[in-house]
Amino acid sequence: MGRRILNDALRTIVNAEKRGFASTELKPISNVMSSFLQIMKHRGYIKDFQVHDPHRVGKITVQLLGRVKDCRAITYRQDIKSHYIENYKTRTLPTHQWGYVVITTPNGVLDHEEAIRQNVGGQVLGYFY
Repeated sequence: MGRRILNDALRTIVNAEKRGFASTELKPISNVMSSFLQIMKHRGYIKDFQVHDPHRVGKITVQLLGRVKDCRAITYRQDIKSHYIENYKTRTLPTHQWGYVVITTPNGVLDHEEAIRQNVGGQVLGYFY
């Protein structure tokens, strides 16, 4: 998975939120991007998203809520163990009270709370708040 693709998509979401748009389109797409957006939807940061034509180049239409202040993909590979996740969250996120770190684990793509609950580590994909 190209992390630049994920980073470009997340920056598109942040720019659309700052401009006050109700929706935005993301191109090109990947399965990891869909998993990242599913976590954002589950946590209430985006309203909904639809994947159009996933077998070809495809695009994703994201319905925005106006809650995303910033979201970024970590472009370098960074492994993290399960007992260091909470410490990593407080060091990485500018807001120490809210926000989520997204981690790819052997159990799939999870946010930091779910990874701690399942006691699994993995590689950090990015964060949002």
